[in-house]
Amino acid sequence: MNGISVMWLREVKRFFRSKSRIVGSLGQPLLFLVALGYGLGPVFQQAGQGNYLEFIAPGIIGMSIIFTSIFNGMQVIWDRQFGFLKETMVAPVSRLSIMFGRTLGGATVAALQGALVLVLTMLVGFRPISWTGIIPALVVMLLIALLFSALGMVVASLLRDMQGFQLIMNFLVMPLFFLSGALFPLNNVPPALLLVARFDPLSYGVDALRLFLLGQGVFNITLDIAVLVGMIGVFLALGSYFFSRIEV
Repeated sequence: MNGISVMWLREVKRFFRSKSRIVGSLGQPLLFLVALGYGLGPVFQQAGQGNYLEFIAPGIIGMSIIFTSIFNGMQVIWDRQFGFLKETMVAPVSRLSIMFGRTLGGATVAALQGALVLVLTMLVGFRPISWTGIIPALVVMLLIALLFSALGMVVASLLRDMQGFQLIMNFLVMPLFFLSGALFPLNNVPPALLLVARFDPLSYGVDALRLFLLGQGVFNITLDIAVLVGMIGVFLALGSYFFSRIEV
């Protein structure tokens, strides 16, 4: 197998070996679904916005994907600190293959967790408008995972300590999530907030999930997919550049 396949398989195997990681990845989405979906549901319904649980379900799926995929970069710093990355770098494969393999592996794991959260949302009462929309929704999950896995690799390639990575990621992840419209509709927000949401790539991922699962969204699907694919290309290019210059 080539370097990309080896690194991809390694990341996927690492996920499936950790039963606690699989179970733990469902805890936060379940808390958001129950606490917000049922807690704020009556208020949302009284405001004439419909079922809040159905509204936030795509956003919670996006949240689980972004948290998992972007923190995939932490594994690079971990390997760098304990010398595992150096062993990988001396293997007879290119650094670009290692970077792409790690990115694809982290994205696959994040997309799988997104699929698990989708099943979890159905268990607590969410129902998609059409079952045929699940397949393109899974494709969107993979695109979101690729985008933020590549972003995590960019940041990890520039840092040496996990504490700094965690601080920067928390500074990025929480605003990306809360400003994406995952928890509130973007239809009637102030223009300034809508402008910020338009610069948030997660906004387009969540919007695409809502379009496929609920048949409603703020943007159109062509714009959503174009932004996701374009940002994936940008972060893969940046990740390739910085990872090729990393010093172990």
